[in-house]
Amino acid sequence: MNRTLQPARPTEAVRRPGRWLALSVLVLAVLLVAVDATVLGLATPYISEDLAPSGTQLLWIGDVYSFVIAGLLVSMGSLGDRIGRKRLLLAGATAFGAISVLNAYAHTPEVLILARALLGVAGATLMPATLALIRNLFHDPRERSLAVGIWGAAASAGAAVGPVVGGFLLEHFWWGSVFLINLPVMAVLVVVGVKLLPESRNPDPGPWDLPSVALSLVGMVGVVYAVKETAAHGFAWATLAAGLLGAAALYGFVRRQLTMPVPLLDMRLFRNRGFSGAVLADLLTILGLSGLVFFLSQYLQLVQGRRPFEAGLAELPAAVGAVVAGLIAGRAARRFSVRAVVSGGLAAVGLALAALTVVGQHTGYPLLGTALLVVGLGAGFAFTVTADVILSSVPGEQAGAASAVSETAYELGAALGIAVLGSIVTGVYRDFTGPAGTPDAAHESLGGAVEAAAHLPAPAAGALLDSARQAFVDGLALAAGVGAVVLLAAAAAAWFLLRGQRLEDGVEHP
Repeated sequence: MNRTLQPARPTEAVRRPGRWLALSVLVLAVLLVAVDATVLGLATPYISEDLAPSGTQLLWIGDVYSFVIAGLLVSMGSLGDRIGRKRLLLAGATAFGAISVLNAYAHTPEVLILARALLGVAGATLMPATLALIRNLFHDPRERSLAVGIWGAAASAGAAVGPVVGGFLLEHFWWGSVFLINLPVMAVLVVVGVKLLPESRNPDPGPWDLPSVALSLVGMVGVVYAVKETAAHGFAWATLAAGLLGAAALYGFVRRQLTMPVPLLDMRLFRNRGFSGAVLADLLTILGLSGLVFFLSQYLQLVQGRRPFEAGLAELPAAVGAVVAGLIAGRAARRFSVRAVVSGGLAAVGLALAALTVVGQHTGYPLLGTALLVVGLGAGFAFTVTADVILSSVPGEQAGAASAVSETAYELGAALGIAVLGSIVTGVYRDFTGPAGTPDAAHESLGGAVEAAAHLPAPAAGALLDSARQAFVDGLALAAGVGAVVLLAAAAAAWFLLRGQRLEDGVEHP
């Protein structure tokens, strides 16, 4: 690797002036993406009522954003290495704000799905650029650990701010307002970022290979689509064809990278066991969590009858736990070990999800709040340390590509989690038995059942809602169990793959 490590005290050249102010701008970008991801869950019942999407369309609204981001992250991370991470970040942030307006005023499910996909294109430019800029702003590993912790804490804070602010907006405005909150954050990010962020790029990047970009996008979208459709509707030849096309495209992508003089993604990065272990841990963790989180807001509102703002407050413990854990994760990993902190965090999340398998319609908040707090603490420890491992495993000129791999694992895990665990919830829910006269729309989603009940006589409405809510809770409990198994498996894998891995202590001189 093109760097040397020295135990000496950092020089002022290494401690870039204004680096902490620059970090605050990157934090805004992270907040932007995190808020956008979490407010959608609260808005789902309102979207169901206003646009009347089918159950499949509702899942697409939730996961197409992650599909597109997963397909483009590697390409965009590599593009940032080539044209400049600051330039890509500011351009993507501007586009993100503009497309948020299209999301806010979507008038059909199809338009909203398209708008969410376009938002994914813009979002793919943000996360790799922020982590790559942190990699090049902070050359002292201990400072970088703290910066990564703040970066992760900001994402968690966004997860907390999103539901609370979104809940407030939903109680006073229409559902589209949850997307418009991106605009003021965007304006501050662009104006301040122009002045504070330093530009960084790979000095010898090579060309941006468009065939590789196309193969990456087709491959990721094809594979994830096949998994989603199979989980939701069972085997179909068209789905199999999409999956095979995606797998073939990914195989072609890998082969092309191995033969290119300057690849879009250096596949040799995966020879580093710590890098590969951290990426796998991220993928499995988000897969186990995301599908459950997507339906949790619906549970709090449509099953337990909480108002949107109250539902947002109810989800705060997870974000609080993640913020606290993120800020001390680097210190804990140095005192104990990387694998102990990551594996312990993942095991804690798995046990918290296992506790949620006993959830019912009238489960008290102490159990829910405690489980969410443990989820936040465990995820905060694991994600912060794995991000630090990934960043420190590569030379600075490859920071964008490495960050993109990390974020690809995150987004792919989110897409697969929503597809697989979400489909478990939906599949169990659809089989509920309602009273005579129950419309088909009630079996598509819980929001549809609530809407249908509003047009039925009181006895029939009560029976419909009770049956639908119980089916939804049964599906949620089953998904929590599957998620728990995935997280415990991820903890075991991390324990072996991260053996001997340590965070750096010396000062890195660029």
